[in-house]
Amino acid sequence: MEMRPQHLTAKPGEVAERVLVVGDPARAKMVAEELLEDARVVSENRALYVYTGRYKGVPVSVAVHGIGAPSAAIVFEELRMLGAKAMLRLGTAGGLRREVDVGHAVVVTGAAYYCGGTLGVYTHGACMPTAPHPLLTVKLYEAARREGLRVHLGPVISNDAFYAESPDFAEYWSRRGMLAVEMECATLFALGWMRGFATAAIVVIADNLVIPEKQKLLHHEELAPVMRKAARAALEALVSFNPEG
Repeated sequence: MEMRPQHLTAKPGEVAERVLVVGDPARAKMVAEELLEDARVVSENRALYVYTGRYKGVPVSVAVHGIGAPSAAIVFEELRMLGAKAMLRLGTAGGLRREVDVGHAVVVTGAAYYCGGTLGVYTHGACMPTAPHPLLTVKLYEAARREGLRVHLGPVISNDAFYAESPDFAEYWSRRGMLAVEMECATLFALGWMRGFATAAIVVIADNLVIPEKQKLLHHEELAPVMRKAARAALEALVSFNPEG
């Protein structure tokens, strides 16, 4: 049975093959208005905005996926139905190590997650491999370095229970090699391999769970200067990547 989008209202041809996916509508608006040429809204149902324009002449869309795996999975699935072939997440995360400081960025090489939940529905309880596309990830890391970001390369933990995080949580996952905690990378990476689209992610550190004085979460306005650099790096990686392989 052919699946059709039930939430995004963009028409076929209105979503670019290359899509920057973000959680915050303010971030999507900033990217569309400041970095894309001729950007226009092609979907706004449920405040899951999708903008399509061009970056350096290449068609690119920016789509809001909301907070957490269930919302994000719906958007990723529907973007794929509408023709997306590469999705790169531009998000925020909480640092789990002292050296992964607020205002730094992490180019994500893999995402741990708790088996079950949204991905468990797809796999009947099995744990999916959640790694991004290696070539797109290398391009993203190189672009982030060129932008002058303080950038780390490594894995994160994707966790749906935002308020369940604790000092014990931070210590547990830091000891297991995770650099940061966020909410959507595991879902993006797993669906990429399942549905046949390339993925990557860069997250800006908005707070740090192991530094007491840096546990206040920073929001869009406070992170805007760093986020602009990360957005440019993400767009550079997307337009230099061939989704056809």
